[in-house]
Amino acid sequence: MATRTNPLFDTATTLGKILVFLGVSAICGVLVAGLLVPAAAVSGSAASGSIEFFDTLPDELKVDPPNQTTRILAADGSEIASVYKENRTKVALDQISPFMKEAVIAVEDSRFYEHGGVDTTGILRALVSTARGNRQGASTITQQYVNNVLNSNLAAEGRDEDIKLNGVNKGVGDKLREMKLAIALEKEFSKEQILEGYLNIVFFNRDAYGIEAASRFFFSTTAKDLTLPQAALLAGLVNSPSAFDPITNPENAKQRRDLVLSLMLNQGKITQADHDAAVATPVETNVTPARQGCAYASTAPYFCDYVLHLLENNPAYGADREERLRLIYGGGLTITTTLDPNAQAVAQEQVNASAGANPDKWGAAMVSVQPNSGKIVSMAQNTSFLPAEGAFDSQVNFNVDKLDKDGNDLNGLGGAQPGSTMKPFTFAQWLEEGKSMNTVVNAAQRRYPLNFKWRNSCGQVTGAYNTAEKSLGAADDLQNAEPQWYRPLSVLEGLYNSINTVTFASAAQLDFCGIQKIVDATGLHGGLPADGDPNPKINMSTLGNLLGSTQTAPLTMASAFATFANDGKYCEPIAITAVTDQTGATLPAQSSSCRDAVKPEVARGVNYALQEVLNRGSGSLIQPRISTRTSFPIGAKTGTSNNNGSTWVVGHTTGLATAAWFGDALGAQDRSGQNITVNGKFYPGIDGYMIAGPMFSNFMSRIAPAYGTEPFPAPPSSMINGGGNTRTPATTAPRTSQAPQAPATQAPATQAPAPEPSAPAAPEPAPQPTNSGNGNGNGNGNG
Repeated sequence: MATRTNPLFDTATTLGKILVFLGVSAICGVLVAGLLVPAAAVSGSAASGSIEFFDTLPDELKVDPPNQTTRILAADGSEIASVYKENRTKVALDQISPFMKEAVIAVEDSRFYEHGGVDTTGILRALVSTARGNRQGASTITQQYVNNVLNSNLAAEGRDEDIKLNGVNKGVGDKLREMKLAIALEKEFSKEQILEGYLNIVFFNRDAYGIEAASRFFFSTTAKDLTLPQAALLAGLVNSPSAFDPITNPENAKQRRDLVLSLMLNQGKITQADHDAAVATPVETNVTPARQGCAYASTAPYFCDYVLHLLENNPAYGADREERLRLIYGGGLTITTTLDPNAQAVAQEQVNASAGANPDKWGAAMVSVQPNSGKIVSMAQNTSFLPAEGAFDSQVNFNVDKLDKDGNDLNGLGGAQPGSTMKPFTFAQWLEEGKSMNTVVNAAQRRYPLNFKWRNSCGQVTGAYNTAEKSLGAADDLQNAEPQWYRPLSVLEGLYNSINTVTFASAAQLDFCGIQKIVDATGLHGGLPADGDPNPKINMSTLGNLLGSTQTAPLTMASAFATFANDGKYCEPIAITAVTDQTGATLPAQSSSCRDAVKPEVARGVNYALQEVLNRGSGSLIQPRISTRTSFPIGAKTGTSNNNGSTWVVGHTTGLATAAWFGDALGAQDRSGQNITVNGKFYPGIDGYMIAGPMFSNFMSRIAPAYGTEPFPAPPSSMINGGGNTRTPATTAPRTSQAPQAPATQAPATQAPAPEPSAPAAPEPAPQPTNSGNGNGNGNGNG
């Protein structure tokens, strides 16, 4: 049965034509009244209401920049990742294919260059079509641009619920406002500016806002290089991105594309030959998925995540977190970081190789900083940011603190027990008090009872090592990894062979307040919050902390050791060197912040000793070999926690400081690293030199030379030899113990590089901490 036409709206009748004319006249009259006539001069409630409505609008449309993609760059300008709320990259009109400009005008607003923002001819045509039962839009490109800008501004303010959509929640008043603003916009901007703005803001796909993003998403090309068939398809997509999606609805997309091509032909924008060739072209996409976020970073996803957390926590980017997120994810920022992609690639290679397939999910992490600036050069760990079959996946950053100094989340693990890598700071206080590193102490002393007379000018020392007082809270007698070290030894020997009893014998002659000051000055702090402090001090008055029992992040350890490399100056670690917004305006970034931490001569003395660690001490067991004698000037210290579940090598050249860590990153981090198989190899116990050592050695041998490996300045001769009870370290032949615990890292004290043993020595059992991980334990410190 044929549909009957309502005679009132039948434009074939005189009455219909009159009613349509009156309707259009009424709309135009309201617009004219609103734009030109003061409210006070209008009588009648309807006209007055219209004028009041328009008077509530801004005089000019505020065209805020739409949400744009933020890019995170490495130091060399290469892109690490992009993040966005809306995937958009703004391009100039001359960087957009002429086909695209002609196509969108042909299908969306053929009179674009003729009207002043509102096309009355189009409105009349739409009304007639609607009256006949065929819905047709009449919005010009300018009106569409206005609508998109208004909605984009609402989205930027977090007011998504106020966004107006045609056919959904847009009323007559909204449409009139849109018309007024379109007319105002045409007075302020040229047609070219409006077209450029429109093509950069319009929605094509949930992963493609604006023509550049759409070109890359659908065709893996640029807006400038779009072909005629591609441009026509994208122009047709604007009307209904879902219905005409070439990926999910290719037939609809072709019909719509061909319609656009026909309109272009009819309007004289293309030739018949161009039209026919384009119509004959099949709809083919070449999709480049829009993978945004650090999870899809080209390199260093955890460094990327760290950078974003730094910005999200920075009040300079907004009064609250919500405001900061809008700027970071929609502001089109360009964030330049300190990351060296070459160093990062090598670091990633090394941490990945540490545990291989890693079915038991052992963690490995490595981070490097420049001593003279604090710039983070690389930050890697052996996990996948996203779940993947057979992979150890984690979004937690093993290299950084859990919280920043203000208590904001950094998404960090908080580190692990550093073990003997804490020993150089007691050694530094020994030198600070004017003592010679070759002074001999009694390393045979193993008992430090509850009433031991420690010296502490700013507090009280807590803890004890005395099996006889175990029932009173003391730990077992202090132990070394091997029995031959319970004898008189120089403080230097004690450090490079990592002898626990030497560390305690030297601490017994020191002011613990001085040790605390050095630890604080070099930036050392706990990686987990405690007692309301997000970055608590490492309380050196707790005896267990002499041997590294407080959980500390690799970035913190690398920065502390960098102090010695930088002749006693500590530089806070930084990751961001520059930030600009989409207009090119500069936003706050990080700059180097350095301070005097230890005396230069003390730093030089520590460097002298740390070189000996690799020359002939616990680090001489690292394979492949790295040392001042075999490679270039370099110092380091090995470290192992009480149960071998946390192992380290931390060291530096003059130009680069690196912390390498291998151990348990799961849960409470209390798994033992004893009697385990890693990467197909069985270990009675993991020690610092075994897995963290090769990570450190391979990385530094390849990367450190690019950052400078000049000789360390020599310490004063009196610091090495001094007076009093000093001697030249004795030569001790290597021996292998059969004790059923972790391999020792204590190499023989020889004047030449130690011969590599066929099998690493195993230490005696280390004393158990009273409260492992909170500074009350002993941290083992062996290695």
